[in-house]
Amino acid sequence: MILILSSCNNGKKENQTTKHDTHKTTPVNSVFNNKWMDTIQLDNGSKWLANMETTKAVQQMKDILKTLPTNTLDEFQNLALELSQAKNQVIKECTMKGPSHDNLHVWLLPLMEKIDALTETKTLEEAKLIKDRIAENVHAYDIYFK
Repeated sequence: MILILSSCNNGKKENQTTKHDTHKTTPVNSVFNNKWMDTIQLDNGSKWLANMETTKAVQQMKDILKTLPTNTLDEFQNLALELSQAKNQVIKECTMKGPSHDNLHVWLLPLMEKIDALTETKTLEEAKLIKDRIAENVHAYDIYFK
């Protein structure tokens, strides 16, 4: 995972002043919760400016989640593949630097874990739960980035 993200331009971490409080889910496993929301920060109360390519790839993920059927494990596997390709676009097209970049990684790393977990899931029940957590992660992008 670190190798994948190394293509993304790393910037220096700077002080951010506003932390967003959100509802937390209870399972400990990071795939089933969104504890990253405890770490991500806003830009002095405002959304971070993201590059257009990142926002476009996130919109693609939203469209994928909305349109792809997920009734069987094979369909969940296909969902994971499609989401992974969109996620790879975020990584490939990353031009953000500094605190906005750092906070994008706070949002992106747990999403990558969830997509990987969806690829490996063996039950429909678990796949549905992971899909729900992926959707929460993807839709939360709009809370922190514009």
